[in-house]
Amino acid sequence: MKTAGLLGGMSWESTVVYYRYINEGVRRKLGRLASASILLYSFDFAEIAALQKAGSWDLMGDMLTARAAALSLSGADFIAICTNTMHKVADRVRDEAGVELLNLIDVTAHAVMEKNIAKVGLLGTEFTMTQDFYKDRLKWFGLDVTVPPGPDIRTVHNIIYDELCRGVVSPDSRSILLEIIYAMNVDGIILGCTELPLLVSQGDLDMPVFDTTRLHAEAIVEKMLG
Repeated sequence: MKTAGLLGGMSWESTVVYYRYINEGVRRKLGRLASASILLYSFDFAEIAALQKAGSWDLMGDMLTARAAALSLSGADFIAICTNTMHKVADRVRDEAGVELLNLIDVTAHAVMEKNIAKVGLLGTEFTMTQDFYKDRLKWFGLDVTVPPGPDIRTVHNIIYDELCRGVVSPDSRSILLEIIYAMNVDGIILGCTELPLLVSQGDLDMPVFDTTRLHAEAIVEKMLG
C-alpha cells in the first residue's frame, strides 16, 4: 500500500469525511481490519481563510508547498489537497514540492465526462466560482461549465464559510442551494467545495451530483492500492 499525504484542515469538517471515506474504501478492498496508510497535515483554517480574503495566494502556495515537501520526506508517496479552493496553487505544489499530486479537479472532470454531461454547473467558494483556475481546467477537458449569477455566488460562499465550515447544517440553506442549482438550468452539478456535500447530496436532486470529496477520496484509495 502506498502512503497518502493529505493537506487538510481547510476546513477540518470535510477533512474528517476524507479520512473516513479513505479508510472505508481501503477496508472494503482489503478486508475488515485493513486501514489506510495516511500522513496528514492539518492547517489552521482561520489563518488560511484570512489569507484567502487578502488575496495572498503566493504565501499560501509557499505554505502548502512546504508542508507537501515535509510529508514527502516523512514517507508520503503522493499528495492530495483536501479542498477545492486551494487547488488554485496545486500546480505550484506539484512542481516545487518534489512529490506527485493527485489533482481533485482532474478527478472530477473525468467523472463528469463518464456521465456524458453536456452542461455542468459549478458551486463552490466565491474564489472557485469567479476565478479561472477551476473553470479553465474543467474546460480543458472539453466541459461546458456554468456558475450562478453574482448574488447567488455570494450566498453560496456565505453558506460555506459562515455555516458549513463551522459545523452548521441548515435545512433552510439546503433549500436555498437547491433553488440556486435548479435556476442554473444545467444537466449536472459539481459540488466544488468539500463542505457542500455536508448539505446537499444525490438524493436531493434529479440530476447527476458530483461530490468532489467522495470522488477525490475514492481516487486516493485507488492510487494507494493500485
